[in-house]
Amino acid sequence: MELFRAKIRDIPNFPQPGILFRDITPLIKDPAALRLAVREILHPFLSRNITVVAGIEARGFIFGSLVAWELGVGFVPLRKPGKLPYIVESISYNLEYGSTNLEVHTDAFSSEDNVLLVDDLLATGGSAKAACNLIERLGATVTACAFVIELDSLKGREQLSNYVIHSLLHY
Repeated sequence: MELFRAKIRDIPNFPQPGILFRDITPLIKDPAALRLAVREILHPFLSRNITVVAGIEARGFIFGSLVAWELGVGFVPLRKPGKLPYIVESISYNLEYGSTNLEVHTDAFSSEDNVLLVDDLLATGGSAKAACNLIERLGATVTACAFVIELDSLKGREQLSNYVIHSLLHY
């Protein structure tokens, strides 16, 4: 895990004053670190009968699509408002520094789907909890949630107490 920690860059006061942004760009630029991160994210779920991976815009797309590829399953993007061309289901949620919506196509999941939700960061848990609610609203089962980074002091894990959670790094 120290390899991953060495590839995370701290950016103070981004996207606003008082926020310390954990930048994964150096990690995803390094092919060996990226490959290892994807393997470490998916490893606990190899025997969990995952049928689809969902990723939260935007950095969740990076890790989620690679995890889906490695598992041999499909990938569903959970997007910001107005980005999907088909009929969408939407949910509102709060961020640590604002609020927004999350959308997904209404036909993205079925009742037979066991979903692994993937994102780069678990902070307050708002976006991940909203994503889980959205997935379940469409009839699928959220099998687990996986993150590259978890900010323990923000207690996002408490928002996801009904789910298996796997995080590579804790800050």
